[in-house]
Amino acid sequence: MTLPPRINIVTLGVRDLAASTRFYEALGWVNSSASQDGKITFFALDNVVFGLFPRDQLADDAGVPDAGDGRAFRGVTLAINGNSEAEVDAFLKSAVDAGAQLVKPGQKVFWGGYSGYFADPDRHLWEVAFNPFMPLDDNGLMTFPD
Repeated sequence: MTLPPRINIVTLGVRDLAASTRFYEALGWVNSSASQDGKITFFALDNVVFGLFPRDQLADDAGVPDAGDGRAFRGVTLAINGNSEAEVDAFLKSAVDAGAQLVKPGQKVFWGGYSGYFADPDRHLWEVAFNPFMPLDDNGLMTFPD
């Protein structure tokens, strides 16, 4: 049996679950975790579940040491794409208005698109991009050229 090509849940380890939950709610995401007794937060996104879980408990669950305060680059970014450069700038502004730190403003990039970065309260990096070579379909999902 092979591993199916999908991601069902992305979970971020966070220092303050309540504060991080409020941040993502301020982005306009709907908290879908009413039955979880405040131990984890889930947001049902378009094609994946996004979870927040206390950082130390997530490290313990995985059986690895907690790497610290999260200030170092983790080797991972999350991304959301928009339909235009203006939409990227609007998304970045919305994130900053919700409490994100702007890491890199929207700008033309070497691969021919446009992108910028923000960091959430735990410094998880989010890229916001417009990729003219992989437009979004009517559901906001990336399409791949033939």
